[in-house]
Amino acid sequence: QVQLVESGGGLVQAGDSLRLSCAASVRIFHTYSMGWFRQAPGKEREFVACTKWDGASTSLADSVKGRFSISRDSSKNTVNLQMNSLEPEDTAVYYCAQSRLYGSVCYRAIGEYDYWGQGTQVTVSS
Repeated sequence: QVQLVESGGGLVQAGDSLRLSCAASVRIFHTYSMGWFRQAPGKEREFVACTKWDGASTSLADSVKGRFSISRDSSKNTVNLQMNSLEPEDTAVYYCAQSRLYGSVCYRAIGEYDYWGQGTQVTVSS
């Protein structure tokens, strides 16, 4: 069992930046995928970004390409989501997740993730 704890959310204005972090309570193996998802009020949870822990594969949703990036810090067992040029449409609860499925690419589907954090709120005002 692993615990994932997100941090870094908050209230910002459009155009600002935020950096979310997700700390895992146990070692993350190189075959795992780590992902970020978000859920806005009244909407379904959606994929934002993912990375294989060995760094061989990363992926971003089209809606955040060019603005968001995902990175990992092996020494701290954390995965980060850098969010730049934030828009009101980015307002959501952001969730960190871990997939232990073996594969060469990271996963974009919610059903392929085994563990989830509690989420952190990001609110972008216009």
